[in-house]
Amino acid sequence: MSWNEVVLEVDYTQTVLFSDALLAAGAMAVTVEDANEGTDAERPIFGEPGADSEEHVWQRSRVIALISADIDTNAIISLAAGESGMETPPPFLVREVPQKDWVRETQAQFDPIHIGKNIWVVPSWHETPTSNGIVLELDPGLAFGTGSHPTTRLCLEWLEENVSPGQSVLDYGCGSGILAIAAFKLGAAAVDGVDIDQQAVITAGENAAENQCDIAFYLPGNYPGEAENRQYDIVVANILSGPLQQLAQTIASRLKPGGKLVLSGILDWQEKEVISAYSPWLALSPYHYLDGWVALSGTLAEKEKQA
Repeated sequence: MSWNEVVLEVDYTQTVLFSDALLAAGAMAVTVEDANEGTDAERPIFGEPGADSEEHVWQRSRVIALISADIDTNAIISLAAGESGMETPPPFLVREVPQKDWVRETQAQFDPIHIGKNIWVVPSWHETPTSNGIVLELDPGLAFGTGSHPTTRLCLEWLEENVSPGQSVLDYGCGSGILAIAAFKLGAAAVDGVDIDQQAVITAGENAAENQCDIAFYLPGNYPGEAENRQYDIVVANILSGPLQQLAQTIASRLKPGGKLVLSGILDWQEKEVISAYSPWLALSPYHYLDGWVALSGTLAEKEKQA
């Protein structure tokens, strides 16, 4: 099917009604932009709840509608204008959308990622670039974690250096499951993952199955490790500084005596406050810094566990 982009400008009082009317009249999609973008009249808007609507909208909006080339564009614009109370249809420009394989175009943005010494994160549509490394087959999806973000990269590098065959690992805040999958492929014998997002738990399970990894993923309410006081040789948590601090006791309690903890999702200026939050249970120190982020790691000593 061929498509056209129809571009026109409307006053802020008509933007919402006209956009809705375009969709009702047959437009496939509608985008609204600041018509003054790139000029001295450009203004940022944030649309905070409760804000004065007239002060938080663009005075002139550029409306871009995606319309099938088989549909009468004049008829759609006229119908939408009438439905939204305009006396006359606004002038518009029609731009032909080039024919492309949009799936292929999207996939081309994601190449295999090499991390650490031997880890490769490879989208399913790419050939594996090596036969010797640890290959994590992972497609971009609804859950965080494809290996491209510095926080994920830091955790993967740490896991590669620290996971030993036969160990148990907990991925707390598992997202896509990439860290749990990496731990399993690095030799961990028992791996669990926990996340508060149901979609993340579903996605992580699917990713683990695609990678032939036997990993259990849970929502916190379904996680049996809490009641069983399940403890692990390694706990990895790549979330954010705030939740990491709030969950300090919970996360630390999942460590065996002598177990290792690695935390990521921490901006370098948040390092000291996270270290302080975990100090009642174990001493953390920086593992590595990358692009303004830091990963912290530490080992739970026997005497600290008893305390």
